[in-house]
Amino acid sequence: MNENKFDKRQKILCPIEYAVSLLSGKYKLRLLHALIKESPKRFKVLEREIAGISPTMLTSQLRELEADGLISRAIFATVPPTVEYSLTAFGQTTLPMMQSIKEWGLLYKGRNNPAEVS
Repeated sequence: MNENKFDKRQKILCPIEYAVSLLSGKYKLRLLHALIKESPKRFKVLEREIAGISPTMLTSQLRELEADGLISRAIFATVPPTVEYSLTAFGQTTLPMMQSIKEWGLLYKGRNNPAEVS
């Protein structure tokens, strides 16, 4: 019997490993950041904002974020169908972490020597 991702994650004991399992993916943090800045956003807007992402990869990453409860998807009955993505209440709990990552990035972005810590 195959275990799904959720069942596998429930067995993870380390909270950092659990968080990484939710947020790992080349574009997930960038997608969350885009939705933190402004939400909801349409698929094409996200595609334009996230440099280098293909439509297939964008769909994959959005589906994983949705399956994990971090974002929600709203489909509107238009021609062609309109789809908007927004943060869920659970997704909004990433705000303090994202702010800390931003501050850390700003603090160390200008360093000349990656091994140097000031």
